Amino acid sequence: MDLLPADTTLDVHDRAIALLPVGSCEQHGPHLPLTTDTVVAATLAAAVEAAYPVRRLPPVTFSCSHEHAAWPGTVSISATTLVAVVADIAASLHRDGVTLLVLVNGHGGNYVLGNVVQQATLGPLRMALFPGETDWDTARRDAGLATSAVTDMHAGELETSILLHAHPHLVRPDYARADEVADDRRHLLSRGLQAYSRSGVVGRPSAASAGKGRELLASLVRSFAEQL
Repeated sequence: MDLLPADTTLDVHDRAIALLPVGSCEQHGPHLPLTTDTVVAATLAAAVEAAYPVRRLPPVTFSCSHEHAAWPGTVSISATTLVAVVADIAASLHRDGVTLLVLVNGHGGNYVLGNVVQQATLGPLRMALFPGETDWDTARRDAGLATSAVTDMHAGELETSILLHAHPHLVRPDYARADEVADDRRHLLSRGLQAYSRSGVVGRPSAASAGKGRELLASLVRSFAEQL
């Protein structure tokens, strides 16, 4: 899948629904790239575009990754900056005739995006946040994931499976030995992930497979229909 859209103006002039993938640049353990969340969000957006009449935008590649700052390579922007970027993009799309902007979020730490969508109910351009918690839960069940959402928090079975399916060249072969579990992370936001993980992994990537990644994406694409 191409992570960047190749549309011309002729391709998008009549598409009133836009998808904005929002990723991050943060550590994903020893086996996944720093851009994993961006790759996941852009891959999902591409799969949705293939199934529905929507306009896919290039991804936002930096977001709120402060809890991962202890590891080299992590780059964050403030929540205020992320809100401003999304607001400016939304305003530009509204001028261009878009009536619904769906934020395809690939990073769980972008909590502020929920507030952006909430506030947009009062503005001229409707927004939605996808996938939601229910969408992810359904996808996990449909794909037969072995780990729960609590255990599989970061660089684990889910993310590794999606990359094994869509971009296997990005997954390093030591993923099968990268498991690290830390179900109790009650002070994650104040202490950072380094208080709970030595490697930056929280989950069991050893349980990942390309087949699970294929089913995860297929389930999420089906769930997107409710956004329409």
